Amino acid sequence: MIDETVEEIREMQTHSSSVVAVKAARSLEELVDREFATVEEYVRALERNASALRRANPSHASLHNAMREVVGSVERADPTDVPDAKTVTQEAIDRVVDEVERGKGRAAEKAAGYLDDGVTLMTHDYSSTVLEALEIVTGQGAHVEVYATEARPRYLGRKAARVLAEMGRVEAHLITDAAAGYHMDAVDEVVIGMDCIVGDTLYNRVGTYPIAAVAAHADVPVTVVGSGAKIIEDGFVFENEFRSASEVIREPAEGFTVENPAYDATPTELIDRVITDEGVREF
Repeated sequence: MIDETVEEIREMQTHSSSVVAVKAARSLEELVDREFATVEEYVRALERNASALRRANPSHASLHNAMREVVGSVERADPTDVPDAKTVTQEAIDRVVDEVERGKGRAAEKAAGYLDDGVTLMTHDYSSTVLEALEIVTGQGAHVEVYATEARPRYLGRKAARVLAEMGRVEAHLITDAAAGYHMDAVDEVVIGMDCIVGDTLYNRVGTYPIAAVAAHADVPVTVVGSGAKIIEDGFVFENEFRSASEVIREPAEGFTVENPAYDATPTELIDRVITDEGVREF
């Protein structure tokens, strides 16, 4: 199961970093069911597998945090035997999963409190936390207009537009990423999710940086919403992922190369606030 999860994460079959973190943490339960002669052997296996899961997608801070917390919990407990080590591991896995899953919900609830009736928003890519916030606020009776970008080249914004269209009280528009500037004058606020924030840089689906830059030029506030588990200060170096050229062009690239980064880096100085389950940070 762990090897399969590593491959699944590497191939990006799961797109949400929160889902990836939960899946990786749960896969470590396989070790709880294995037999080990000594605590040292068990801890080595835990460290080795957690490291493999973390390397499968080094761009996900929530995955990094989840693996570090599970391994760190066992090391701090300094168990005297294998059963104790397994108990600590299971408790850490359950705690990490609960924090990630509940963190998204609490962040969405906080974000909903900042969305007014009649507001016009722009969102980028597919953020389940942003969509949950919109579902909450419209469920309370508010009407919202949303411009959703396609988030090229993988077009996950289309998925967001379909979800928005199914919500009551939402007037949804699907636009190309390149048209963000054209529509910015009609927007009150840009609300996006995040892959992670490391120091003073937001890493998110490619296309986020130009949208944030246009919003700053147009004096439109930018709000980032996500679990606090996606914010990390040290011990993590973001590594971008470069996707297949076939996502950009179907026919062979002859005489030129195709560059297809998955994420871009947005300075937090272009962001007005970050809303997480842990609170709201104004910039």
